Amino acid sequence: MILLDGSSLSLEQLLNIADGAERVGLTPEARTRVRASRDVVERRARGDEPAYGINTGFGSFADVKIALGALETLQLNLLRSHAAGVGDPLPVRAVRATMALRANVLAKGFSGISIETLDALIALVNNDVHPRVPSRGSVGASGDLAPLAHLALVLIGEGEAVFGRSAESLALHDVGRAFQASQTMPGADALQRAGLKPIVLGAKEGLALINGTQPSTAVLALALAAAEQLARAADIAAALSIDALRGSIHPFEGRVHAARPFRGQQISAANIERLMHGSGINESHEFCGKIQDAYSMRCAPQVHGAAREALRFVRETVAIEANSATDNPMVFAETGDIVSCGNFHGAPIAIAADLLAAAIVPIATISERRTDRLVNPALSELPAFLTREGGVNSGFMLAQVTAAAVASELKTLAHPAGVDTIPTSANKEDHVSMSMTAALKADAAVARAREVVAIEILCACQAIDLLAPLATSPLLKNVHSLVRSRVPTLASDRQPSPDIVAIADLIASSALENACDGVVK
Repeated sequence: MILLDGSSLSLEQLLNIADGAERVGLTPEARTRVRASRDVVERRARGDEPAYGINTGFGSFADVKIALGALETLQLNLLRSHAAGVGDPLPVRAVRATMALRANVLAKGFSGISIETLDALIALVNNDVHPRVPSRGSVGASGDLAPLAHLALVLIGEGEAVFGRSAESLALHDVGRAFQASQTMPGADALQRAGLKPIVLGAKEGLALINGTQPSTAVLALALAAAEQLARAADIAAALSIDALRGSIHPFEGRVHAARPFRGQQISAANIERLMHGSGINESHEFCGKIQDAYSMRCAPQVHGAAREALRFVRETVAIEANSATDNPMVFAETGDIVSCGNFHGAPIAIAADLLAAAIVPIATISERRTDRLVNPALSELPAFLTREGGVNSGFMLAQVTAAAVASELKTLAHPAGVDTIPTSANKEDHVSMSMTAALKADAAVARAREVVAIEILCACQAIDLLAPLATSPLLKNVHSLVRSRVPTLASDRQPSPDIVAIADLIASSALENACDGVVK
């Protein structure tokens, strides 16, 4: 069980909650903090002094005083009115990550939620009740209000949900298939099937459930993990291609990269050098007289490494946001103060997500250039389009075209969302972050870039086959064998599309990097 304390939830733990069967709980210290902040809210709710969201309306209705007898109705109406999302639902894993993140933030003790309501939220995670959360409808202003409202509706027995999990619902490429009409059910039914009961909201509890950046943070966190995985796969793809193109191993020597000590560059160079070590193909052309290779080969560590540096910043941002209080107002139990503030603003997530989307593009574009070299006989000295019977067979001609098309699409996805702002809520929210848009775009970019790298691996493995009896390195043989266990050598034309998907799945499942015996970092 992962115990939430509001301060130490890691990305790796979040992934275990999102994808695994890891249960969630609260530390005793967190329970004490939550109870203390709840006492402050209940005292303020009974008094005459106005406190935003406790005994006042929301947004531009902040100046409207709410009678004591209407406080529960206020919170109920907040969830109902704010559940205005549209579009495809978030995948199950993103919903699980969102619930875990929100529970962790509430565990900090700044929200004023009751311990009973927080336990009910955690029970959704532990009992596989997954609210249907539309992916569109948040501008990242007062957090991700619409997505969180859809999530919270299930706690009160409303909204829609899926009960239980399947292999499909947790698939890495899941884009909402778990929420098909035949699988969704009313929130009340999902609670009943899990043996849970709806809750009744007290003062501020509706606001405590929806005021935060957790959906966009969850989407970004999962995209980040996939991007880091893709960066490792890109090093493997580069090593395969460089070896198949009979490129030099020397540009990856450690002393070269020690002279320009970006950590990401050093890691990438070391990966490629280790993967190519002992290659018979490489040894066969050691004294060929070629002076230097094209940029897409010898500059791979510099490009891949720059992306890794960007991902390091994104990881730091996600780690901070995952353990930050994003409520408004914030409750300070030590002093009894309730302070209106703006920690819900999604700018940090928007900027990090936009950076991730941009950082992924060079990984894909340099991969596509290596793919082009592999299929071009003028550059590869291999059969055209990697087929021995060109003309009657087209080989991987269109695989490279697909890589080019997807790489071009990635440039569009790299356009930042966070540079935009549209005022909302009668201009009370006059500057918004678009953090959810940025996170969704980053997630899409990683999926598309994975396809480009998969195409490179497809072509590189074919090139290595064509170089027989020359053999690649022991580690790259492992990768080649894994690919060939799913994708046979191309002898005559067939659809490349299923092969591309199969290799993309090897990347997404970490099977590709696992084949390298822990060498790839």
